[in-house]
Amino acid sequence: MIHLKSEEEIELIRQSSLLVGKTLAEVAKIISPGVTTKAIDQRAEEFIRDNGAIPGFKGYNGFPYALCISINEVVVHGFPGMQEVKEGDIVSVDCGVLMNGFYGDSAFTFVIGDVDPTVQALVEATRESLNVGIEQAVVGNRIGDIGFAIQQFVELRGYSVVRDLVGHGLGRNLHESPEVPNYGRRGIGHRLQSGLVLAIEPMINLGGKAVIQERDGWTIRTADRKPSAHFEHDVVVRHGKAEVLSTFEFIDEVLKSRN
Repeated sequence: MIHLKSEEEIELIRQSSLLVGKTLAEVAKIISPGVTTKAIDQRAEEFIRDNGAIPGFKGYNGFPYALCISINEVVVHGFPGMQEVKEGDIVSVDCGVLMNGFYGDSAFTFVIGDVDPTVQALVEATRESLNVGIEQAVVGNRIGDIGFAIQQFVELRGYSVVRDLVGHGLGRNLHESPEVPNYGRRGIGHRLQSGLVLAIEPMINLGGKAVIQERDGWTIRTADRKPSAHFEHDVVVRHGKAEVLSTFEFIDEVLKSRN
């Protein structure tokens, strides 16, 4: 069942999505060599609760943390713990909140210090592929148009698209229909209608597309152990141009001030 959202519901999702962006900006303030992923997770949970929301991931299907923190070859769903962030790492931080009955869900890949130029290029291309996908989230297009645009953009640059994990609808539930693959064919899949809210989240690998699930039942890493990057925005399908409900603006401001 696909639920189109009213303007009132979209506004509540926007508020949740903006809080995710602000939470990721708090992460941006402290993420640096030597900090543990557990400390990052604790700061995020504290900030979310201080702002009248609850962590959207914690307890979701048994997931025990507020954030998914995925370093280098870990694609998504990495567990926070005593692992320290290191110079040269890339760190995907995925955050969800539940506030006023609606979820927000966004992810950002942080570059820690001096990163190998090929990895830096992967991160930049993944972020840009998100924008390319969002451009297709307009009334009259189909789900396949989003995935095709992302896939074509990254594969032309020599990267590969993770096939085992996809974006999704968003609202009163963290994962709603329809699924939003980051690959596909133009003109196929669900026809996009005004008021459909989607979490679009390209997960792009430097090497091959194959991934492996670790024994913890959550952590997904690349099979060839080459780096992977991940960005995610919440968007609402509109006529002519999609509306982005989440934001990286707060994160970018913090990162710029730290440089």
